Amino acid sequence: MVTPAMKTNLRKIGNSRGVLIPAPLLAACEITDEVELTIEEGRLIVAPVKPAREGWFDDYDPANDKAIWPESNNLSSVTEWEW
Repeated sequence: MVTPAMKTNLRKIGNSRGVLIPAPLLAACEITDEVELTIEEGRLIVAPVKPAREGWFDDYDPANDKAIWPESNNLSSVTEWEW
């Protein structure tokens, strides 16, 4: 999705400079508290920081563990292991 360009001014914050980001832009980018700043081809990229492994277990259902690891549910019939 491409949004129209928006101009704003840098503001002095101590020895640094800051930019106020409008709430609709923050919501559209799913930015809440923490961001990651990178530079790509001379552009400053502001991206949301998502926790490591976010979403890994969203579809996990412990009651239906057989669907995830079917070969490990009945090990009593295994007579010889292959390595």
